[in-house]
Amino acid sequence: MKILLYPLVFCSILFFSCDNSSGKRDTSYLTQSVGAINGLQVVISNTLWNDSVGEKIREYFAAPADGLPQIEPIFSISQIQPENFSDFARTYRTFLYVDLGKEDTVKVKKDSYAKPQIGAFITATSEDRLIELIEANQENIINTFKSFEIKERQRRTNISLLKVDSLKERFGISLNIPSAYRVASACDDFYWIRKDLKSNGSTNLLIYEVPLNVIGQDSSIIGDIIKVRDTIGSGYLPVEDDDLFVTEEAFAPYLFTTEVGGKFAYETKGTWEVKDNFMAGPFLNYAIKDEESGRYLIIEGFTHAPSMEKRDLQFELESIIKSTKFE
Repeated sequence: MKILLYPLVFCSILFFSCDNSSGKRDTSYLTQSVGAINGLQVVISNTLWNDSVGEKIREYFAAPADGLPQIEPIFSISQIQPENFSDFARTYRTFLYVDLGKEDTVKVKKDSYAKPQIGAFITATSEDRLIELIEANQENIINTFKSFEIKERQRRTNISLLKVDSLKERFGISLNIPSAYRVASACDDFYWIRKDLKSNGSTNLLIYEVPLNVIGQDSSIIGDIIKVRDTIGSGYLPVEDDDLFVTEEAFAPYLFTTEVGGKFAYETKGTWEVKDNFMAGPFLNYAIKDEESGRYLIIEGFTHAPSMEKRDLQFELESIIKSTKFE
């Protein structure tokens, strides 16, 4: 993580929870928050929004999401002026408040006006300072917002779950999967779970495992992951006319490191295609290193949804995968 320090500027990320016994706020009286998944309300004056400060906010908070075939922003932004930020407008689940003030501060607060809710407050003594604070803190704030949205997506999922006890028996894991999904295929070494969309398409989960030595280190990691997923996709997913379900060659996948179920994992985002066919879409692949069992557990989510936006469909799959627990 890069930490930027500016003279006379104190940039902090502060979290407030609710527990009166330790001097923390009571939030039991707060109303239920509203807002679509990955929606972001930006509270800022029209003057700042239409100038360089607004441009900087859009540069980061409406940047293209990784691994999608079409450009879609990481957050869908709506702007509201500070004088209108009251009553119902304050119940939006995720918001960014940016304004000029007497000091330079950055704070992230939980459940300020509703629950569950996360809000980032950025104030500065000048427009230049606002831009500096946005640039210095955007990565932390975006990651905080994303984690909060994952939890909200999981909360909604948990209302009605698909029961797949065999995942524990076969792979030693549990996943919180919405009941709208179904098991499309299951055998000893491969599970395919899918949800049919109302339009022509589907969202899908693939679960399988490979020995630890199949995925190497350093420069070979991404190539090994692609080789594995192409082998599995071509061997297990039925495609018309014997075409192959593989990683699209025209766009290099994104590779990150993360944790899933408390274990180290490689996160790969990219685009799949069916060779010699006009079918393609995004995928999200997690290779979870399970050293105790001598394996990489692979859980992948991919979407086939022609003519539809795919960010939130992939986000649902990500939230499912991140619910993984090793039993």
